[in-house]
Amino acid sequence: MSSGQSDEAASDETEIEVSGADELQDVLNDHPIVLVDFYADWCGPCKMMDPVIEGIAADTPLVVAKVDVDVNQQLASQHGVRGVPTMELYHNGERMETFVGVTAEEDLRAQVNQLAN
Repeated sequence: MSSGQSDEAASDETEIEVSGADELQDVLNDHPIVLVDFYADWCGPCKMMDPVIEGIAADTPLVVAKVDVDVNQQLASQHGVRGVPTMELYHNGERMETFVGVTAEEDLRAQVNQLAN
């Protein structure tokens, strides 16, 4: 049962709500593998991706930075986001890959695992 507690503690740090470029930069600086998830509450495909992203983050070193494009329009614009979901995968602060739209779990997981190894 004690192992469940450590799993819970780990999951608390896997998703971070970001508001603003400075906060995003802090997350990128503090974590080696980050998926920046540009989303909107009204976006159906974004909701479809949530359990996929959460599942990958639960069993990999991935940290997810959630950016609500309706609240953070300037940040989304700076990153060239034209549609949601848009997900940017970073390794040690450097953008490695961008995914637009619904993305297969296998593809996303493979990219994360490649960076983790």
